[in-house]
Amino acid sequence: MLLTIRESISIALKEALNNNKNCFMMGEDIAGYGGAYSITKGFLEEFGKDRIIDTPISESAIVGAACGAAMAGMKPIVEIMSINFTLLAIDQIVNNIAKLSYLSNGQIKVPLIIRTVTGGGGQLSSTHSQSLEHWYASIPGLTVVTPSNAYDALGLFRTSVKSQNPILFIEHGMIYRNKNEVPDDYYEIPFGRANISLVGEDITIISYSKMSCVALEVSDILKKEFNVSCDVIDLRTLSPLDSESIINSVKKTGKAVIIEEAHKTGGFAGELIAIIQEACFDYLDSPIIRICSEDIPIPYSRKLEDSIIPNTNFAVSEISQKFNLKKLTY
Repeated sequence: MLLTIRESISIALKEALNNNKNCFMMGEDIAGYGGAYSITKGFLEEFGKDRIIDTPISESAIVGAACGAAMAGMKPIVEIMSINFTLLAIDQIVNNIAKLSYLSNGQIKVPLIIRTVTGGGGQLSSTHSQSLEHWYASIPGLTVVTPSNAYDALGLFRTSVKSQNPILFIEHGMIYRNKNEVPDDYYEIPFGRANISLVGEDITIISYSKMSCVALEVSDILKKEFNVSCDVIDLRTLSPLDSESIINSVKKTGKAVIIEEAHKTGGFAGELIAIIQEACFDYLDSPIIRICSEDIPIPYSRKLEDSIIPNTNFAVSEISQKFNLKKLTY
């Protein structure tokens, strides 16, 4: 069946609620309003106010309450409207839910899922458009999931529901409407296993979330205009990370490109470059390219916002220039 990412996540949430009596949801405007992105529309009527809970506007209280419920044996699924708002609960996320299992020698489990939305492109200005998922990927104890399509969103969420560890399930607001084929048969996607979206021989392109969609478009243009074929790797999860797929691909192609929406300085691309340098230095034919957002707050202006977030044409231009690719002539 053909589903949008929004529809896939809604299906996954209903499955979780139907299959686990200890599962409940909480967040701002998720009940009567149906969620900021309409993913929980109709849930209140179907599951009732005891399992679909509207909360006050206090992210620290939401995450703190969910943490306590998870410790007590429940399976809370929290919706935080924007990853920018998780900063208001960062103490609960980083110092509590990420560490309680370790600090208790495994005696305490925190099987909590925090769903949130990342990225720019929607003219929501600088405090609502940041990509902060790489911050959380640096925190031991957290699983960070970043789906780019409906198939992955459903399979990864099913795995998230079964996990006993705290999970940040990070969705991109600008690709909710993207459609993909999703099988009717039940399936799960394990954490830490990247998707090789496209197989090629000349360049490895690594990305995640919305930028995985950009990477596929870039690969298509490189093939048509330069006769260059690409391995396109969609990471799916930042933590755990599938380093093996990255290393194997770069050893094959000798060229690596990382496309990421986060700001260039301090982004996840820097970590990926370090991994590639440590494991593939002798295989590299040229410096690694990273294509990221400019190091300025995300502007409100549509033209300015579009100019600093990586896009297909900019990525193709950067890759062709830095790898000195020659256009095909007919």
